[in-house]
Amino acid sequence: MADNDHLRDVFFDLHRDLPREGPGDDGSTLRALAMCTELPAAPNVLDVGCGPGMQTVALAVATGGTVSAVDAHEPFLDQLRERATEAGVRERIHVMRGDMSDLPFGPDSFDLVWSEGAAYIMGISGAFTAWRAFLRLGGYVVVSEATWLVPDPPAEVRDFWATEYPGMTDVAGNLERIAAAGYEVVGHFTLPAESWWTHYQTPLEARIPALLEKYGGDEAALAVINGTVEEHRIRREYPETYGYEFFIARCTCADDRRADELTDDDVHEPAAPAAADRSDAPEFPPPLD
Repeated sequence: MADNDHLRDVFFDLHRDLPREGPGDDGSTLRALAMCTELPAAPNVLDVGCGPGMQTVALAVATGGTVSAVDAHEPFLDQLRERATEAGVRERIHVMRGDMSDLPFGPDSFDLVWSEGAAYIMGISGAFTAWRAFLRLGGYVVVSEATWLVPDPPAEVRDFWATEYPGMTDVAGNLERIAAAGYEVVGHFTLPAESWWTHYQTPLEARIPALLEKYGGDEAALAVINGTVEEHRIRREYPETYGYEFFIARCTCADDRRADELTDDDVHEPAAPAAADRSDAPEFPPPLD
């Protein structure tokens, strides 16, 4: 347990105070939001795995609605609170710490559920099925998801992602999983290349030299940091083979099956190894007021 805590501390030392915790940009967020054409005025929005909240603030500003933002890491939520205050939308963003697989919301709570780069923790099938429980009929779920863009990626990049995200599939596979969970897919698009670098990988790279010095001699810590270096190398060398894809889907089915009734094995054969068992995912503290 102590070793796991140490590696977690190293990870968050690496990721602290970044503009974003994954690929994305406000333009892409707003493009995806524009595809949700039948939202009510001032909708109730849930942002799952919000991180430091760049997209949370964009959603609050663009919709004029109320956003409930959930993440397991309190420092990310502190960043979000500061951002929301600066943008003048703090009163419309409700921030809570919690586990995305155990959300404390009732039926018909939200018009829109949003998750940029975080749904993979539950798996696409599990996330879309579970989140439907508190989505109003006709509401939307929007996610961005690491996705294969070519049918036969080189062995090096395939092997890297087989370790990092075994459940990663292609566009067709994700579309089929979403439809099987009871949604109509209304649109999807690939994030532009700059979405990887401007707010995420470039600022992350800038702090790596100092952290390599800080953790010199700590092999476990250096493995975490060098894993990020390798991730960035793979992205530079193989940008055409995979990307983050936005998927915009509308709940058109009243069936309220839960995630344990649908698995990724039920649907399209992915272009990468089948989804991994997430039973060993870390348990986070329960939501706080």
